[in-house]
Amino acid sequence: EVIRALRKAGAFTNSSCGIHIHLDGQPHTPRSIRNFVNIIYARNDLFYKALGIEASRARYCKRMDEHLVATMNRKKPTTFAKIESIWYEGYRGNRDAHYHDSRYHFLNLHSFFHGHKTVELRGFNSTLHAGEVRSYIVLALALNTQALSQSSASTKKPQAENEKFAMRTYLNRIGFIGDEFKACREHLTKRLSGSAAWRRRVAA
Repeated sequence: EVIRALRKAGAFTNSSCGIHIHLDGQPHTPRSIRNFVNIIYARNDLFYKALGIEASRARYCKRMDEHLVATMNRKKPTTFAKIESIWYEGYRGNRDAHYHDSRYHFLNLHSFFHGHKTVELRGFNSTLHAGEVRSYIVLALALNTQALSQSSASTKKPQAENEKFAMRTYLNRIGFIGDEFKACREHLTKRLSGSAAWRRRVAA
């Protein structure tokens, strides 16, 4: 209703804007933050296509850095201080700066370490379509829950020959089941190729 009210009042967006979703960082532990990094890394390509991230915005929500992910999984840091050190590795400048270069990733932990202790997801295009905005919020909450609840998370990327099937099965896994989430599933798979019902079609 909020989005519809904004649209009715004359609000507008353009392709240079993005929607950033901040999640409460208080419940997170070093383990769950590592999980979040791995979850996003494993599905970066799939999420970029599913969300239709505009090329003009890609530099503001970059994919997870492979070196960072590899270092995180090799060292398996057990404290926030150690994760912070890995996150800022290779960057210059004051970490307290609001517009620190490290923030411009799909998953932003700069806001967690030197902001309002939130985990930020930046990979959403601007829109005033209420259904799309809801799908973004529900996805962000589901990803957060997955990171918090799992004992570990793999960096293995899903199969790529049938994107729609890969996304649908992943969404089911993180709770997008039933009519309540039907519209969300449709919004999050409509840009992907393949079949949501079958991974491979077998010739008769």
